[in-house]
Amino acid sequence: MTWPLRLAAGLAFALAITTSTAAAPKFEDRAALNEGVKIHYTAAGKGPLVVMLHGFPEYWGFYRGLMDELDGSYRVAAMDLRGYNLSDKPTGEAAYAFPNLVKDVEAVIKAEGRTSAIVVGHDWGASIAWRVAMTRPDLVERLVIMSVPHPAGFLREMATNPVQQQNSQYARNFMIPGFEKNLTPEMLTQHAPPEIKAEWLEALKRTDFTAMLNYYRANYPKGTGEQAAVLAGSAPMASVKAPVLVIHGVKDSSLLAAGHSGTWDHVAADTTILMIPSAGHDVQHDAGPLVNRTIHDWLDQRRNPPQ
Repeated sequence: MTWPLRLAAGLAFALAITTSTAAAPKFEDRAALNEGVKIHYTAAGKGPLVVMLHGFPEYWGFYRGLMDELDGSYRVAAMDLRGYNLSDKPTGEAAYAFPNLVKDVEAVIKAEGRTSAIVVGHDWGASIAWRVAMTRPDLVERLVIMSVPHPAGFLREMATNPVQQQNSQYARNFMIPGFEKNLTPEMLTQHAPPEIKAEWLEALKRTDFTAMLNYYRANYPKGTGEQAAVLAGSAPMASVKAPVLVIHGVKDSSLLAAGHSGTWDHVAADTTILMIPSAGHDVQHDAGPLVNRTIHDWLDQRRNPPQ
């Protein structure tokens, strides 16, 4: 998939948040610190902590629908990833490598006075969520993943699946030095509905576009085929200890459904996989009510005693 098509797919999710703002919970702007880097997040509600991680090219507000769904019985905290909107924007690719992103999630959990949380992620947020669960299992009570396969499954597809290799070209474009000059806030929000356009546009104007693409430059596989196969075979991956819910839109052409095959081999707890045939990459838009209800029900079935 070329990068313009990938961006168009991402724009579609903006529609989802227009349906739930009428009954939105009372949001609180808060901040956490990770070695001097401020991470902005917005929180609401009481109960077990749910930390939400957005994807490219979004900001915390894309979780309003799920926050509204969970607010009555959970403490919800939606982050601005570093580089985005109201969070700090450190310079250099290394600042956006997974170890720093994992620590950002830990900082938010600690800022909420907790030692662990339910972690929810979509797109890059899902990639970070997988890494948190793999490298810091003490931080993750339950894991909810939207669209992104477990890293082992993704690398396998990059190594062996020509369709996945072709559809990932947009990401390789993003890694070209200076490619961010091709992107503007107006371009990314041109199809946004009126209810969110102004807010999203302002959030993107506060976002560092080099930082957004540094997520790809610092973490995305640099090759396909044999190169990706080497990565897949040389990177031992710790088993995820928390229960996992994976939700995927079968029409997702950026990340193929086949990447989720074998996820259960990398999870030591119960693993639930929901495939939605009518949905694409932005599954929480394409099937918003089903996704939100599924997450809520799944969490309630595994709920810890209220904190």
